[in-house]
Amino acid sequence: MKADAAGAPVSFGVFEMTPEGAETVGPDEMLEILVRTGYTGIDLGPLGFLGRGDELRRRLDRFGVELAGGWVELPFSDDEAFEDSLPELEEALRVFSDAAASSRGRLPKPTLADHGSAERKSSFQRTGGGLDSAGWERLARNAERAASRVRAVGFEPTFHHHAGTFVEAPDEIDRFLELVDVDLTLDTGHLLLGGGDPLEAVRRWGPRINHLHLKDVDTARLNSVIGAGGGMTEVWSSGAFVAFGRGDIDLPAVLNAMDELGYDGWIVVEQDVLPAPGSPLAEFLRHREHDQHVSREFLRPWC
Repeated sequence: MKADAAGAPVSFGVFEMTPEGAETVGPDEMLEILVRTGYTGIDLGPLGFLGRGDELRRRLDRFGVELAGGWVELPFSDDEAFEDSLPELEEALRVFSDAAASSRGRLPKPTLADHGSAERKSSFQRTGGGLDSAGWERLARNAERAASRVRAVGFEPTFHHHAGTFVEAPDEIDRFLELVDVDLTLDTGHLLLGGGDPLEAVRRWGPRINHLHLKDVDTARLNSVIGAGGGMTEVWSSGAFVAFGRGDIDLPAVLNAMDELGYDGWIVVEQDVLPAPGSPLAEFLRHREHDQHVSREFLRPWC
């Protein structure tokens, strides 16, 4: 497979769900761990975490890694909120351009995602709350507008079906792909949360998959959280996302299927975690380094 492995700040507890004031790893220490464990790329993480402009370029060059992609969440189904969010998209694209200025290989994939709703984020026990026809029209129109802006600055977008959003279940992903000329980030963990099967997803959408976010999942732990009515915060805090080979997703089958399709892109290793309150950072990082090593070695037959 012509793929490269990237790590992600989310695997170190650094993302939009990180509790305010929590002690977190800095970008240099994170990159040291990723390089030591065999990764050649990194996802962007929170905007500015890796720096901007010359600081970002120097950091990536110093560690010999490339930017694989980055999360850009936008309220696609709300026209007014979408207009208000466009400066955030433009800011993110400037950071992508900063990183790409020194790129020696693959360009990063700006990873578009829907904002969803508070109702969807609060519980995975769905009783409705999806978009109506007018909502889908707004979502598709605004997603196309965002994609045009991404392409205008020289990048190819990808769309992430994300838990807690209006594009998370397989039928919602089907509808998005019918309506919007943007290919898909396959996230094995989020697909499971949305009620899908990762291997079936490759068979169903394979030619439209242009980016991979791989997760392994302890399904017993996940189902316990969902059964108790938990939402995104509870899942992230539960330890349901585990190092590759320690969970229940058949990742070799998924990777073999992508290989057969000739996948040529980034494999972003994600293990969404949140540190326990009061957990010593050094101990947390030892566990994170161990898991990054396990997952990277798991991928050796493919990249």
